[in-house]
Amino acid sequence: MKQKNLPENDQRIWFSQLYGMSDHISFNLANHGYNVAKYIPYGPVSAVMPYLFRRAEENTSVAGQTSRELKLASLEMKRRKSKV
Repeated sequence: MKQKNLPENDQRIWFSQLYGMSDHISFNLANHGYNVAKYIPYGPVSAVMPYLFRRAEENTSVAGQTSRELKLASLEMKRRKSKV
């Protein structure tokens, strides 16, 4: 975007991620002024699970993300508690 001289909040460009997947990335993008959307698949389990499995297969890095996501969530909870 910088190379094309586009502002961070250009309404033509949005970063979107599946809710719960690498939330630290979308948080940091939003924190720096970029447009970010999180989405949640909704519907019967029989319809949603095949979609989620396809997404997991497409993203081979998903396998190693669980422990990192839990660690980041734990750190965020501790940060919020320290602010109270």
